[in-house]
Amino acid sequence: MGKKLNFVETPLKGSFVIKPLLFEDDRGFFSRLFCMEEFSEMGLNSDIVQINHSGSLKAGTIRGLHFQYPPNSEDKIVKCLRGKIYDVIVDLRSGSPTFLKWFGIELSSQNKKLLYVPKGFAHGFQALEKNSEILYFVTSFFSPENEGTLRYDDPKLGIMWKIKNATLSKKDKSSRFLDDSFEGLEL
Repeated sequence: MGKKLNFVETPLKGSFVIKPLLFEDDRGFFSRLFCMEEFSEMGLNSDIVQINHSGSLKAGTIRGLHFQYPPNSEDKIVKCLRGKIYDVIVDLRSGSPTFLKWFGIELSSQNKKLLYVPKGFAHGFQALEKNSEILYFVTSFFSPENEGTLRYDDPKLGIMWKIKNATLSKKDKSSRFLDDSFEGLEL
């Protein structure tokens, strides 16, 4: 049947923007979001154990930057189902040439793109439209005792969010700023 997913590597090695092949007709469209074989051929983890659904009522809402410490590090596949988000990842892998570098991309119900986020990355997103919803597939069970968070506005990261007046959870507001003691994640 051929390839249905196009993987485009981002500037952060191991992360990919995924563009599904759309089949459209007068009824609408069909696309594949996930294929174990195609992910495996790319050398990507395809052992999905959870699928999470998140909705943001207000434009400007930021969720993140979140990650899991080993042994619960996780790969994620992120898809915007409704509205539009600015999806951001930060490389936290110690020894990586892109350590503490970030990448951002708009994901929307219109562009139908997905983002593959490998282990060792922090992930966050900002809703660019009200009532935006995302679905994300993860390869490790959530572990509260291994959860890590970084400040969305940490000057060491310099992330350029699209909307300045952000709505945040108490947890995300109290996330730590990076200091010189942070050496990254050993995977």
